[in-house]
Amino acid sequence: MALTTAKPLLPGLAITGLGVAAAYGLSSAWPVVGALTVAVVLGVVAGSTPMLGDEHRRAVARVTKRLLRGGVVLLGLQLALPTVLALGPGTLAAVVLTVAVTFLGTLGLARLVRVPRGLALLVATGFSICGASAIAAVEGVIDRDDEDVAAAVALVTLYGSFALAALPLLAHALGLDATRTGSWAGISVHEVAQVVAAAGPAGAAAAGIAIVVKLSRVVLLAPVVALVGAAERTRRDRRDCRDCRDCRNEQTPLVPLFVLGFLAMVAVRATGLVPAFALDVAKTASTLLLAGALFGLGCAVRLGTLVRGGGRALLLGFLSTLLVLATGYGTLAAFT
Repeated sequence: MALTTAKPLLPGLAITGLGVAAAYGLSSAWPVVGALTVAVVLGVVAGSTPMLGDEHRRAVARVTKRLLRGGVVLLGLQLALPTVLALGPGTLAAVVLTVAVTFLGTLGLARLVRVPRGLALLVATGFSICGASAIAAVEGVIDRDDEDVAAAVALVTLYGSFALAALPLLAHALGLDATRTGSWAGISVHEVAQVVAAAGPAGAAAAGIAIVVKLSRVVLLAPVVALVGAAERTRRDRRDCRDCRDCRNEQTPLVPLFVLGFLAMVAVRATGLVPAFALDVAKTASTLLLAGALFGLGCAVRLGTLVRGGGRALLLGFLSTLLVLATGYGTLAAFT
């Protein structure tokens, strides 16, 4: 029976494996971009050409959600809570406030520029927390199109690259020291690799602080995904089940199981019993799984549809980037 279940997954795993291997190879030439971003781009390219037929797309789709959930669960092992707590209450308060303002502010800006709700939620989560990983985690609990996922990852890459170039210049102009520069990079730049690149010009100490502050944002991934999932579930209930009492018993869990798994892994890491080599393996495995999931999501995208809706999305990404940079600077100045 296990063989029967595994057999339909093999073609999808094989195609996805090739996509992930290619993503790793290409990202090694430009580490700032990261394997996750390259994976979704390769998926979009593959899905928009005759390279993949409908049967192959279905095969990839069968494995995508499994890879995504496994990757998010293992992401929890990267979070060392004692290190995060050592930042102090002021910095932690700044992080929480920056994430909240960026997330809610981006949703407000999305309404202003008339970006679809699904894309708005993906951009708000990715820009406020941890880029492509956050987008991959939240896409499974909201109503969205596959094009929205690809667009959100593209925006994270584009504006994260803008932020990593602009932030060192702004920090120098403002006369910030290494500690403040690292904290500002960690609290406001999207991807981990981009955070390191943004803080790097201020020295190794700034880069170290930036990574810890960035990880404190990642801690908020689970509660944000759970809250977004609960809000989306309530919205669907009001829209689709207004007069149907019986279907309430068939609703999905309030907190997705993979989010609980993420929290469980955070708790396991906090025990201090996990050896360093196991943490390294888990980190690599998490990146591989998430890269595979994003490649699969990219394969379902039609490039023409993605390009046609690009103008408003670009404006939203720019405004959201300005918002997170300004809010991060302001909260750090106020609380630290």
